Amino acid sequence: MAELLMTVRPGTVAGYVPVGSEPGGPELPNALGPRVLLPVLLDDLDLDWAGGALVPGPRGLLEPSGPRLGVDAIATADLVIVPALAVDHSGARLGKGGGSYDRALARVRPGVPVVAVVFDGEFLPRVPAEPHDRPVTGVITPSGGFECLPRHVD
Repeated sequence: MAELLMTVRPGTVAGYVPVGSEPGGPELPNALGPRVLLPVLLDDLDLDWAGGALVPGPRGLLEPSGPRLGVDAIATADLVIVPALAVDHSGARLGKGGGSYDRALARVRPGVPVVAVVFDGEFLPRVPAEPHDRPVTGVITPSGGFECLPRHVD
């Protein structure tokens, strides 16, 4: 993660709060830099964004305590870090199936790096992808660090 942050030098990072055994661990939000946007899951499964200390939310997930900035706040990010169940070598990302991150990633400015954090065994040659799935441009694994993936044309 440090290698990526030193290369991109983002002013704002949109990240995530790892749930359960997701990679990144509880220290991930604090490792992302001084201006971090973290997701708040809305009732319609879209993602709002906020900063601030983490507090338990209504669904039992940790959420940022700062003012809600709206679903379009992700468009201010210079780097986006997302969770994934798996990522393939072409950048296809397998999520949990709710479409929350696919909707959010549709709002990311063109050219902004979108990087998934996965365990080594979750970086695969191929994962299933649907037309609405948004690809990632990079992946971080524990043993391989950061790897840039082929660019997709939207």
